[in-house]
Amino acid sequence: MKSLEFTQQLPEGFDDRSRVWIYQCSRLLSLSEVLDAESRINEFVQSWSSHGAAVKGFGTVFFGRFVVLIADESTHGVSGCSTDSSVRFIKEIEKSYNVSFFDRTQLAFLINDAVQMLPLTQLPYALENGFIKKETLYFNNTITQLHELRNHWIIPMSESWLMRKFGTTIQG
Repeated sequence: MKSLEFTQQLPEGFDDRSRVWIYQCSRLLSLSEVLDAESRINEFVQSWSSHGAAVKGFGTVFFGRFVVLIADESTHGVSGCSTDSSVRFIKEIEKSYNVSFFDRTQLAFLINDAVQMLPLTQLPYALENGFIKKETLYFNNTITQLHELRNHWIIPMSESWLMRKFGTTIQG
C-alpha cells in the first residue's frame, strides 16, 4: 500500500456535503471478492431510491477492506428507508463472504504499508509500548460527508478522536 491515493476514485459532480457511510471489513477481502462486491455495489447503487426517486449514489471498495457508499443529497434527500436498504445490502455482503462490517470495536491503522486491525481494548497497550504513535495513520470511519472523506479519512492518530480518549498514553 505504497500509495494512499484514493480520492481520484471518488465520483465527480457530487456535492461536498454528500453523505458517506464507511463499512470496515473484519478481514482483507480477496481480489475475487472485491470484484464481486464492486459489481454488486454498482447494481445496488443503480437501483437505490428514496421515496420513489433515484438516489444519486456511488459505492466502491477501498484497500480491499472498506466498503464506501456515498449519496448526494443536494437535489433529493436520503430517507430512513433508503438508508435501511443500504444496511440490508451490506448485511447481504457480510453473509456472502462470512465477514463483519459492523464491528466498531476494531480500529484500522496503516502500519508498514498495510491496513492493520487493532481491537480498541488493546489500544492502550499498543500506545504505551510504542506500537502505535501520534503519527501512525488511522482510518477515521466516523466521517459522514464527502469533503471529510477526501480530507480527513486517513489521518495521523494525533488528529483523531482517539487522541482525546487515549492521548496521555501516547509515545512519541
